[in-house]
Amino acid sequence: MNPVEEHIFRQTEPYQSMMLYVRDVLKTTLPTVVEKYSFRLPFYHYNKKSLLYKNVLRGTNFLDIAFMDGAILETKFPQLKDHNNRKRVRSIQYKSIEEIDTALLQQIIIAAAGLIDTGNTTKYK
Repeated sequence: MNPVEEHIFRQTEPYQSMMLYVRDVLKTTLPTVVEKYSFRLPFYHYNKKSLLYKNVLRGTNFLDIAFMDGAILETKFPQLKDHNNRKRVRSIQYKSIEEIDTALLQQIIIAAAGLIDTGNTTKYK
């Protein structure tokens, strides 16, 4: 098992199932995405740039799917939240696997990858 898998399988339910499901959606949506274990979290890289990471923050009851350049996308996707006053990162949060809107998640993933493709990853509010 690689470090990302070890991290996911250490999670309790429902977070483990959600992380596995999001991983599958991500790999299906962007087959070239590269999974890495950085900062003790699963990170996903696209074209050698950080796209997103997944985290269950201490003291919370949700899975945080954090998009590295989410600040650029929050107008198009108001579901992205600025949790903890982050300058660049915006996230979508799920408390259960049933809450996950797969089509919306795929749209955000594609839009975030598009920012990397176009080099439009430095315009922050």
